[in-house]
This record gives sequence, structure tokens and C-alpha cells, in this order.
Amino acid sequence: MTFCWVAAFLLLAYFCHSTVSCPASCKCYPGRTEVVCNEVPLTEFPTEGLPENTTMLTIQLTNITSISEHHLKATPLLRELHMYGNHLRSLSSRLLRGVPQLHTLDLTGNKLSDLPDDVFSDAPLQNLILKKNQLQKADAKWFPDTSILTWLDLSGNQITELSVGLSQRLPHLEILDVSDNRLEEMAPNSLHRLTKLQRLSLHNNKLETLDESVFRDTRNLTSLFLNGNQLSKLPQNLFQGLTRLTHLSLDDNQLTLIPKGLLDPLSSLEDGGLDLTVNPLLCDGEVEYLWRWLQQNKKKVLLADNFTCALPESLAGRSLISLTANDLNIGSQLS
Repeated sequence: MTFCWVAAFLLLAYFCHSTVSCPASCKCYPGRTEVVCNEVPLTEFPTEGLPENTTMLTIQLTNITSISEHHLKATPLLRELHMYGNHLRSLSSRLLRGVPQLHTLDLTGNKLSDLPDDVFSDAPLQNLILKKNQLQKADAKWFPDTSILTWLDLSGNQITELSVGLSQRLPHLEILDVSDNRLEEMAPNSLHRLTKLQRLSLHNNKLETLDESVFRDTRNLTSLFLNGNQLSKLPQNLFQGLTRLTHLSLDDNQLTLIPKGLLDPLSSLEDGGLDLTVNPLLCDGEVEYLWRWLQQNKKKVLLADNFTCALPESLAGRSLISLTANDLNIGSQLS
């Protein structure tokens, strides 16, 4: 009987402690070791009262402007930290030293413009989301030499280039999103060592052309998004080796010509996997390669009937795939 009373007392004490040990502006879920804070007036990281066994912490839509290593030491077992839509302007160097199990860090929708060296060292990060901040560069020095990051989202920033050093620090990346930035060019080796990359988003940038070797190391790509750029010319061997690519978006660019052989390596494109719409296509003799390819691969092209000619005026607005060999003044035999 005494044992039962002691056990009941300890259980009650634990329950009361778990209930009390929670910041006033947060909700704690002991059964899930999860804490959620979403009080707008909150201006400082709620260190006091956070349960030490917290594994998932969400702080969103507050007025917090900075976090440091000291703050995160309050939750040494943390595995996921989500800080969406706050007012973060700064992070401390070695930010993650006190959370050696953290694998997911989401800092979407803050005001980060520059980050210190080693900010993402000291934890086995696998997923890092820096979407919709004010970053002007992605620095290799943010990461350790032993990084195991597999997903990096840099979309919605002000990045103008991707350094070669970044890819060399992140050889395990499987997903890289640099869409909605200000990229004007991709250095030939900017994706060097990204042999495990499967999904690459470069849409809505300012790319005008691409070096033919830029995708040389990314032979495991399955999805590539280049839409919404200013691409006017593509090298003939740009997609050489991308035999696993199932989705390719080239729509909303300035392409007047698809060079002969460009699409031939893409043997794994799924039905509707290629988007070429909204390009000012010139339907003259040099369009023969694309016309023949479309005749044989129509199912692989999204909205194939909407891929129209811009010039010459006599064919403007007409669907390329609907044209005949006579319309294009080329031989009629399909090869």
C-alpha cells in the first residue's frame, strides 16, 4: 500500500511539474515533447520554463529579433526548431552547439540578411529552410566540413550567385531550392560534387544562359525547374547524362530555338514532364529538330498544343505540333 501511495505521489508531482514548466506565452504538449509559441507580443526567446525534454519547438509570428547558442541550451534534446514569420535579424555563431540532435531548422519568413561563420555547425542538420529572408549570398562557411544536409531551401532571398565552395561543403544534398532570387549566371562548377541531387529549383531568377557543364555532376536529377528566367540560348549538350530526369520546366523564358539533340538524353521524362510554353519560338528551318521530336514525344510535353510560334508572322500563334512539313518548308519524313 505504501508503495502505491509513493508511486501516485511521484506521478502527480511529475504531472504538476510538466504542467507548470511551460512559458506563459507557449503551449506545451508533454506527451509529444512539443512546445508551440505563437504570441505576437513575444520579443525574446522563451528560455525560462521550457521543458528540458522538448524535441520539437515552434515559435511563429512573434517579435523575436535574435536567437543565440545560450537560448537553445535550454532544450538539449531538441530535434526540430521551426521559427516561421518572426522578426529574426541575427543568429549567433555556433548557434547549434547546445542542440547536438537537431536535424531540422526552419527559419522561413524572417529578416536575416547576413549570417556568421559556423552558424550551422555542431548539429547533424539534414533539413535547413531559409526561405523568404533577405540573404544576398549563400556562404560555405556557414556549414561544417562534415555536413550531412540533404535539403536546403534558399528560395525567396536576394542571392546573386552560388559559390563553388557551397556545393563542396554539401555533397549529400538531395534537394536544393534557389528559386525567386537574383541569379544572373551559374558558374560551370557551381553544382560540383552534388552527385546525390534529385531536385533542383532555379525558377524565377535572371539567368540568360547556362554553361554546358553546369549539370555534369548532377546525373541523379529527377526534377529540374528553369522556368521564369531570361534564357535565350541553351548549349546543345546541356542535359547530357540526365537520363533520370522526369520533370523539366523551361516555360516562361526567351527561347527562340531548341538546339538539335538537346532533348535526346531525356529518356525518362514522364507524360507531361516537359514544359516549353511561353517562349518566343522562331518557326523557321532550324525548328525542324524540335518539330520532329514533338511529333514522336507529344505525351511527354505539357500542353503541347499550347506551344506556339512567335515568328514568322505567317505562323504566329499557331501550335508547332500542328504544323506540317510544308508549313515549315522541310522534308516530310520523320526520323
